[in-house]
Amino acid sequence: MGLAKLDLPDLHAHMLERVIAAARADGHFEALLGTGSLAYGGFDEHSDLDFVIVVRADDHAAAMAERQAFAARLGPLLAAFGGEHVGEPRLLICLFGPPLLHVDLKFITPGDLSALSEHPVVLWARDTGDLERRLAGMTVSGRGRDAQWYEDRAWVWLHYVATKLLRGEHFEAIGGLDFFRDQVLGAMLQRNAGRKPRGVRRVEDVEGAKALLAPTLPSTGHRSIAEALKRSAALYVELRTAEPPASPVKGMPGLLLDFVDGKQSRA
Repeated sequence: MGLAKLDLPDLHAHMLERVIAAARADGHFEALLGTGSLAYGGFDEHSDLDFVIVVRADDHAAAMAERQAFAARLGPLLAAFGGEHVGEPRLLICLFGPPLLHVDLKFITPGDLSALSEHPVVLWARDTGDLERRLAGMTVSGRGRDAQWYEDRAWVWLHYVATKLLRGEHFEAIGGLDFFRDQVLGAMLQRNAGRKPRGVRRVEDVEGAKALLAPTLPSTGHRSIAEALKRSAALYVELRTAEPPASPVKGMPGLLLDFVDGKQSRA
C-alpha cells in the first residue's frame, strides 16, 4: 500500500502531513514508515497512527534524547512516555489533542529494518530507492507463536489465574482471564480464521468468535470466575485441535480442573 492509496480521516491525514514535514526537516532522519493499520489496512476514525522513524545510525542517541521535543513539534502534545513497559524503549507513545489522537513514534536505525515484525508502508524517504531495496530484502520476523508456544504457556497462565481465585483475589483472577483471552484465545481464533493473530483486536469480525468468547467473561463472584476459567480451558483445547502442539502438557486440563475444584491430591 503506497502513500497515495491511504484513505485517512481528516484528523489522521493532517497529523500524517505534519509528521512527514517534521521528519523531512530533521537531518537526523532518513525515512518515515507506517505500520499497524497504515500498513495492513482496516483504518478508521478510531485507529492509532503508528510510525517508524529511521534515524541515521550515528544520530540515534541524539534523536532518542530529543524525541519528546520532536513530538511536541507535531501538534498539541498532551502526554508522552516511553515504551519500556512493553519492552520497546525506542517507542514514544503520544496523546495529542484536542481533538484526541494516539500516535506511536518508534525510532530505529537502518540496521534495525531487518527485524521489523511486519512490512511497513513507505511514507517518506531521503533515498527512496535505497530504502525500498532494503525493505525488499528484509525477512519479516515472526513472533514465534506456533502451537507449542501457546501450549507451553496456556496451562501455566491458567494455573496462575486459579491460584488468585482460590486466594480470593477475584479482580486479579479476572485480570488474568482477560490476559489469557487476549494472548491465547483471541490470537488462536484469529489464527484459525486465517487472520494475523493480534489478540482480541477486531476479533468480533471472526465468525462465531463472540459466542465462543462470551462464556470466558465472568462477573466478580467466585463461582462465575471458576466457570469462566473452566470455559477458557475448554475453548483453548477446542482451538488447539486446528494445529495441535507437538508436545502437549501431560495431565491437562484434568490437573487444572481438579485444582480449581479443590480435588488436587496432596503430596
